[in-house]
Amino acid sequence: MEIDQSSVIAQVSPGTVSQVDKSWWSPSNFIQWCPTSMSLLQIAERRILKVIKTPFEGKYVNVGKCVGGVENKIWTLVLNKNAEKTPLVLLHGFASGVALWCLNLDTLAWNRPVYAMDLLGFGSSSRPNFSSNALEAESQMVKSIEEWRKQVGLEKFVLLGHSMGGFLASAYALQHPDRVTHVILADPWGFPDRPSGNDANTRIRIPFWVKGIAYLLQPFNPLWLIRVSGPLGPRIVQRARPDIFRKYTEAVEDADVAISEYIYHCNAQNPTGEACFHAMMASFGWAKYPMLHRISALRSDVPLTFIYGARSWVDRHPGQIIKENRKESSVEMHVIGGAGHHVYADKKDEFHRLVLAACQSADSLSVTRNVMVEEKSTEAEERVHELQTEISHTVLGAMQVTETLESP
Repeated sequence: MEIDQSSVIAQVSPGTVSQVDKSWWSPSNFIQWCPTSMSLLQIAERRILKVIKTPFEGKYVNVGKCVGGVENKIWTLVLNKNAEKTPLVLLHGFASGVALWCLNLDTLAWNRPVYAMDLLGFGSSSRPNFSSNALEAESQMVKSIEEWRKQVGLEKFVLLGHSMGGFLASAYALQHPDRVTHVILADPWGFPDRPSGNDANTRIRIPFWVKGIAYLLQPFNPLWLIRVSGPLGPRIVQRARPDIFRKYTEAVEDADVAISEYIYHCNAQNPTGEACFHAMMASFGWAKYPMLHRISALRSDVPLTFIYGARSWVDRHPGQIIKENRKESSVEMHVIGGAGHHVYADKKDEFHRLVLAACQSADSLSVTRNVMVEEKSTEAEERVHELQTEISHTVLGAMQVTETLESP
């Protein structure tokens, strides 16, 4: 079925976009330096969303003054709204947005309502200032999701989060267990403990100059380079992660350009969501308050499904530990062979199968207790995963070591 592309911004008048640009932007000299705007972001998004065959609606959901004392709006895609099955809500990862679900939306929305949102501070959503306190920033994110739920009118739903979105999905379920019928965590960030600085040092001797650079960069948001590079920013994005663009080549026309432009425009603007992530993180790879030690407080009747990529850098041991500890709850853990961190795009068919199975269990309210994963990663993939995990701990641990230094 052909999509009415105008539906993507059907509820956003030109005047609204203009007002958004003025209120969300930094001073004009910064705008001139960075070749981006909210309008360019929407154009880049529409270019990608052309691949979706299912009719959908794109709209802003007003969530009020839940963060920063200003009116906030969350950009939302809605598919198959009138289907009777349990709705599925998607939370994207760090530096991402709704368009990167383009490979998944048709399948996931085949017979159920699907809602994909740009988290507050990311993509086309409002960009209020978050608290610099980790727990307060996290609570503000959770509050914005809850206000969004109220405005959309969802009573119960399956909540799926990828990477940072998985961390926030867990935080939301902890505060609002009555609203979630199943929580799906796709390669979730923020679960394991951060290794100690001494452990990181024993793996590799870190040069003094590396410590100095890491020390100096600590106050900056993770993607600061994209913004300070000005006109070179789009090219930096395109060359930095060509592996991400290749995941979309079969579906998206000129994917290397389309996806890189979208990612650039998502992250070249006022980085308030990025600042929120910076507040919650303890070095890029870990959370200040790891979810591993908090998820035990989740109500026992809330099912969990972990979906990891066999080649991902994300440590999946927390999933195993949580499964072992939640003996009275339904916890499933799956490892998709050949998939990396972007498991939803790397092996989308297997990802869809696992997600839809979790959704079907929510539909029937069936409880499958501690089901072990049948598929396993190969020995070679296990070695790759262990090596990537150790490398990530080593490199990111270097940043942690510098936190104890009084000077570079």
